[in-house]
Amino acid sequence: MTIQAELAGELTQRQLDIVRIVGEQGYATIDALAHRFTVSAQSIRRDIIQLDRMRLLQRFHGGAGPSETTVRLGYLEKSIRAADAKARIGKAAAALVPDGASVFLDVGTTVEAVARALRGRVGLRVFTSSLAAATILAGESELQLHVFAGTARGADGSLAGAATIAGISAIRFDLAFLGFSGFDDDGTLMDFDLEKIAVKQAALRRADTAIAVGDHSKFERRAIAHVAPLRQLARLVSDAQPPAALTEQISAAGLDLLVAN
Repeated sequence: MTIQAELAGELTQRQLDIVRIVGEQGYATIDALAHRFTVSAQSIRRDIIQLDRMRLLQRFHGGAGPSETTVRLGYLEKSIRAADAKARIGKAAAALVPDGASVFLDVGTTVEAVARALRGRVGLRVFTSSLAAATILAGESELQLHVFAGTARGADGSLAGAATIAGISAIRFDLAFLGFSGFDDDGTLMDFDLEKIAVKQAALRRADTAIAVGDHSKFERRAIAHVAPLRQLARLVSDAQPPAALTEQISAAGLDLLVAN
């Protein structure tokens, strides 16, 4: 990340280094930074708070990520970004759904594109933890729509918590479409929100076939916590071929890759 000269003059060398490290790694924990700079965790926490206020990085629980991550974007901005790519992903993913299937739809703008592509389908049973996806499908009289109970969180209308997980755990899905925020170095799917991750993992346990959907911006980005290793998924649907290293990991995990051109 390039820091304007007037901003750089307000920062200590350590703070400049923190911005650089976070930009290079995609995420850094407070403990790791404290160890690296041989200072207290509280000192690093104060640095991160200041850098977040200056919009040079984004503060998370236990660490920081780069300011340009889509987590900082508002929900409307996320839905606009890569809209064409997400529409292609949605159509390709929806084409994988057989008639009469029981389908779980996760939260996120790419999964919402799947929901749009399912409009007009007949005989599907759609279950979701996303109020946004539910709104997209609410007028469809030829499918059954089920929305799990839970606590609504954020502008995307995601539902999470014990009630959501209990509801998911009582259902068996033919397919589950899962959103994500990035990949770890070993290819493990990652996301930022721990409560949403718990919902994703619950759906993954109850799905015969789990399909991850995400555009190319997720390929070389890390998040905070693991969702699932690639071997627990059946397919990844994206709009572009992943980098060579990730492609090898996908192949080694036995995962089908569908590129929606």
